Amino acid sequence: MPLKTKATSVGRKPLPKTPTGIRGLDEITGGGLPTGRPTLICGAAGCGKTLFAAEFIVRGATEHGEPGVFIAFEEKAEELAINVASLGFDLAKLQKDGLVRIDHVYIDKSEIEETGEYDLDGLFIRLGYAIDSIGAKRVVLDTIENLFSGLSNQAILRAELRRLFGWLKDKGVTAVITGEKGEGTLTRQGLEEYVSDCVILLDHRVANQISTRLLRIVKYRGSVHGTNEYPFLIDEDGISVLPITSLMLNANVSSQRISSGIPALDKMLGGKGFFRGSSILVSGTAGTGKTSIAAVFANESCRRKERCLYFAFEESPQQIVRNMLSIGIDLKQHIDKGLLEMHAARPTLNGLEMHLVAIHKHIKRFKPRAVILDPITNLVTIGSISEVKSMLIRLIDFLQTEQITVMFTALSLNTVVNEQTDEGVSSLVDAWLLVRDLESNGERNRGLYIMKSRGMKHSNQVREFVINDSGVSLVDVYLGPDGVLTGSAREAQQLSEATGEVLRSHAINRKDIEIQRKRKVLEAKIASLQEEFESVQDELNKSYIEENIRKEIQEKNRRQLIQNRHSKNTGNGKSK
Repeated sequence: MPLKTKATSVGRKPLPKTPTGIRGLDEITGGGLPTGRPTLICGAAGCGKTLFAAEFIVRGATEHGEPGVFIAFEEKAEELAINVASLGFDLAKLQKDGLVRIDHVYIDKSEIEETGEYDLDGLFIRLGYAIDSIGAKRVVLDTIENLFSGLSNQAILRAELRRLFGWLKDKGVTAVITGEKGEGTLTRQGLEEYVSDCVILLDHRVANQISTRLLRIVKYRGSVHGTNEYPFLIDEDGISVLPITSLMLNANVSSQRISSGIPALDKMLGGKGFFRGSSILVSGTAGTGKTSIAAVFANESCRRKERCLYFAFEESPQQIVRNMLSIGIDLKQHIDKGLLEMHAARPTLNGLEMHLVAIHKHIKRFKPRAVILDPITNLVTIGSISEVKSMLIRLIDFLQTEQITVMFTALSLNTVVNEQTDEGVSSLVDAWLLVRDLESNGERNRGLYIMKSRGMKHSNQVREFVINDSGVSLVDVYLGPDGVLTGSAREAQQLSEATGEVLRSHAINRKDIEIQRKRKVLEAKIASLQEEFESVQDELNKSYIEENIRKEIQEKNRRQLIQNRHSKNTGNGKSK
């Protein structure tokens, strides 16, 4: 995090600062070097002092509109221009445009005779003319030892140094003065660091045959500043310094969820996947598919039209792209579209700090939403477990601040040391996926389970991890009579159960047919009985109707007979 200089009381103003344009340095210094004051850049040969000074001048002229003067006491202007051309600095054009002026002052100590009247008036005249000719705001003197190489009188030396630094302040230019490191002192004379307002020490160390460049701000009058040693990188783009990230653990967090690229794994993670900006560790023994999981995650990120940065410490990008085609993942299409960028290097190429600087620089340039490091355990070859853990803490802090999701892969070995390594790494991350070998029935299969996933509900079940031509997938837990089954045992048990299901279905179908047949027979019998019943009922009804008709006829005949008889009796009475 950048260090900020602010007023601590009413009426107190922050120290004016001039941005260097060097990536990372302005964050450490809280804005740059002190404006209008001299800054001493000291260090041993080959640590990057001249390049630091040249970049300070070039960045000022090209990015901040501040012309600069470079006074060289060792290299000629042509040599300096050639040396920095590989970094993309065109000093010839800048001189032609009047933005930079380079002046080589040749001093041979064998031609200098020390007298009491020795002074720097000649240099002041020459430097003053160069400053006024282009209206320079920045000045570089490289290196100061050559200016005083013929002097041994400390009194004269101290007086002239003070005069030089005072003259630069009076001119109002922001000056960078380089100096070589002495025995037990920051510079050979041991005086420059006391009269400088800001002192920056560059160091170039070699440990275990691996070199690391480090920068430290020894003092900075009138301003707070970072005091740690900061790794810096010199490459084709110049100098990049990696600031120490915040140790306050106050980075913003996101509740947004992103897919892992494996639907079944997302389901195990509450159905939504990982938190954006979180850190994920995928660990397992060799051949368990860690790189495949990382490639699927990268592929899914690119499918969302989000940039992904892939750092490989074991395989080349071409090898990874080829291997992933065998499981149906085409990473090259994302590389061609500019969504995926892959960088591969052996860990022994640089020290841990330099790897961290390189990763930091690539992230700042490419601005990805997801980062993959595969595998981080290879870094142990160039540093101890505690050093690797320290590096990863700083990387995770930086990525969390930038809201970048990071996935690490780690190789596990069946040793006590490895278990400690895994724990040291896994304690840093938000989610930990463990892929293990499951050996049974004479074959090896893969099992995946979630060791932890902070802030979300997640499954505690083991899933069989399958890699085939169509990609990677997780098979649901299958419980057989003897426990969890995987591979051919699972397939055999599933086939057996499927066969039994088919036989049961066939038996049920035969029973259904027999039942239907019996139903039809019974229904036929019922229909026959129903017809027989209706026939009997008709017969009974017929007899009943005939009996009623007979009774009606008999009753009618009886009434008719009675009537006839009555009629006869009445007729007989009249005749009498």
